[in-house]
Amino acid sequence: MNAKETLTLISKQWCDLNDLRKLTGLGKNNAIKLKNEIKIDLENKGYQLPTSKLLPMNEVVSYLKINISYLQKMSKEVIN
Repeated sequence: MNAKETLTLISKQWCDLNDLRKLTGLGKNNAIKLKNEIKIDLENKGYQLPTSKLLPMNEVVSYLKINISYLQKMSKEVIN
């Protein structure tokens, strides 16, 4: 995935398993483990998730430490 595709993906409100796999490059089993880690972390922080299949994308971005400003810069450089 390039920077623009990543920005488009993380602009979604919710992150499902396929989105997590695209963002991390992990296989299905490892992505499931990571999703469960993030879910447990959020629940420990007091979040109540509407479904066990979706995670808030902003929390996934934060957990994965995705640098949005860098992606924006890179996507602009590709356009020019």
